Amino acid sequence: MKILEDLNIKTNNLELYETAFTHTSYANENKTVSYERLEYLGDAVLELIMSEYLYKNTNNEEGVMTKLRSHYVCENALYEYSLRIGLNEYLKLGHGEEESGGKYRKTIVADIFESFLGAIYLDQGMDKAKEFVSNLVFPIIENEKLDFFDDYKSKLQEMVQTGKKSLEYELVNEEGPAHNRVFTVVVKIDNVVYGKGIAHSKKEAEQEAARDAIKKSVAK
Repeated sequence: MKILEDLNIKTNNLELYETAFTHTSYANENKTVSYERLEYLGDAVLELIMSEYLYKNTNNEEGVMTKLRSHYVCENALYEYSLRIGLNEYLKLGHGEEESGGKYRKTIVADIFESFLGAIYLDQGMDKAKEFVSNLVFPIIENEKLDFFDDYKSKLQEMVQTGKKSLEYELVNEEGPAHNRVFTVVVKIDNVVYGKGIAHSKKEAEQEAARDAIKKSVAK
């Protein structure tokens, strides 16, 4: 596997990395194991590495460090990290997911960054996991200052609370096959629609609706 050569990872457990790239759709069709358990582990490993980095490299208080950590491990950030080194090119997807563009679907591509990190941790240990994150993620944080802000719902909530207005999200449409659902959500402020979001999950559609409302500056 070329990605392992590029990262100077010499393993006797190639199957572990194959699993890290195996989406549920492929696992179901081929009766094998998906990356979900590795993703769970990688999420915890990344959180620890990032927490240590922020503790050692900033003098920020707990609340500020927590927000910064969330910023650099949000879905948008993980998606960017994965694409930087082409992890999505190794994805194993079911036929339907493959045909619908799953190799570039944000949620999936973000997930495999964590599952791949989980595989490195199990195979090579924490030092190698830290090296991987240090070489890829920390330079992005320190040099590129990319905006991965993802929690538009919290931002909109803060804006609305200032004026003591009511805020609610409403699912107005759901369509498409089970493997490729599309959700449309609107956000209402005092029962008036201010934003709309369309995405492959209700959670992301809500974020898009909030982003739309903020972008239009109608909730100030």
